[in-house]
Amino acid sequence: MDQYLNRASLTAVAAGGVLGALARYGIATAWPTEPHGFPWSTWLINVTGCFLIGVLYSRVEPRLPRLFLGTGFLGGYTTFSTAIVETSQAGLGYLAATLIGAVVAVAAGSALAR
Repeated sequence: MDQYLNRASLTAVAAGGVLGALARYGIATAWPTEPHGFPWSTWLINVTGCFLIGVLYSRVEPRLPRLFLGTGFLGGYTTFSTAIVETSQAGLGYLAATLIGAVVAVAAGSALAR
């Protein structure tokens, strides 16, 4: 494989990941979860990330923008590892709300983008 493409791909993923993680941190900081409260900021981040991935994969064809936006930005933005930790604290209702919200958001994003 072309070395430039590899370098470009890695750069796209890394740059997107940094920006996505910063966006997630900003939202979580602006809207913190109360102790023993429903983690709304994490839920919002995951559902909006799923919506955007639905739009992205229905609209964006070129490889580098998909790597930057999908693997990079949305990979850094969404927080399913955090969601699992919060599920252990908030319970199965949160897990169900996250999964349902995520599936509906991907479908809505994909349908809207078409």
